Amino acid sequence: MFIAWRELGYAKGRFALLGGVIALMTLMVVLLTGLTAGLGAASVSAVTALPPGDLVFQEPAAAQKTDFATSALPPATVTALGGDPIGVSTTRMTSGDTTDAVTVLGADPALYPATETGTAPGAGQAAVTAGLNASIGDSVTLSGHTYTVTAIVDDVTFNHLPVVYVTFTDWQALARTDTASAVLVDGTAPHVPGTVAADRDTAYAAVGGYSSEQGSLTLMRVLLLGVSVLIVGAFFTVWTMQRAGDLAVVRAIGGGRGYLLRDALGQALAVLLAGAAIGGGAAAGLGALASQAVPFVLDVATVAVPVAAMVGVGLLGAAVCVRRTTTVDPLTALGAAR
Repeated sequence: MFIAWRELGYAKGRFALLGGVIALMTLMVVLLTGLTAGLGAASVSAVTALPPGDLVFQEPAAAQKTDFATSALPPATVTALGGDPIGVSTTRMTSGDTTDAVTVLGADPALYPATETGTAPGAGQAAVTAGLNASIGDSVTLSGHTYTVTAIVDDVTFNHLPVVYVTFTDWQALARTDTASAVLVDGTAPHVPGTVAADRDTAYAAVGGYSSEQGSLTLMRVLLLGVSVLIVGAFFTVWTMQRAGDLAVVRAIGGGRGYLLRDALGQALAVLLAGAAIGGGAAAGLGALASQAVPFVLDVATVAVPVAAMVGVGLLGAAVCVRRTTTVDPLTALGAAR
């Protein structure tokens, strides 16, 4: 990479500008990835916290999709499935002078997330997530029904709302129904007419708005990566054209095509690594601050993976464009330079 390092030192401004653009693109991709994961968790973390097994829903009509909000399994179907019934509804919780919109999840206490403190609720009692303004012993009101808080469980959410857990029988009374939203079956669900089984990943799509939200954010990330390919490719295309005469001299004195290609790709990789590292580091710092105010996941998957993707797609764009270096004809290029 002798030529590459000399050029990096000679054209500092150009490569610094490209590195800055790459850093900015990486910053946006990493932040968007963390936000995507955070919003996804805010929609389905209560579903993720359920024990392993298939979730069975009412089979939707042809023009509809499976949804917790519209699924209603009658008692006979719940009995035939032989699993744990789950009820899901949205209401308001009043605790003292505070009123919050919450998702009420009715199920056997064995299905609840890990209990931070307290005991499993029984009839007329509730377990609330740590993010709600309620303590053990408090009385909370849900749709006109009063419950005593007996446990604080891990902070999970459903469709971006904090969760309150009650027994399934209490949920039926609260929701004024004798049906269940879904049934959790340990292992593979039996086939019962009028039902559809879903594994955990498929069940996420049954949470209202989850699929469209994740699809929109994923499309934005893909578009950013595509723009990165075009930017890096365009830069190295112009750069290769501008130094065609220099490349011809190297070819004329015996430099092989492989040497030129490795030199060009090494140069691109150095710029990409520097820009992506700066952008990824800045995004990690901003993400740590953002996680205190918005749903944001900061881990290896949301930082290292998009940084590696940026380097990979950028190198792909550079490789496509610097292939011109392997086709430089010394006599033609030198003649054109004169």
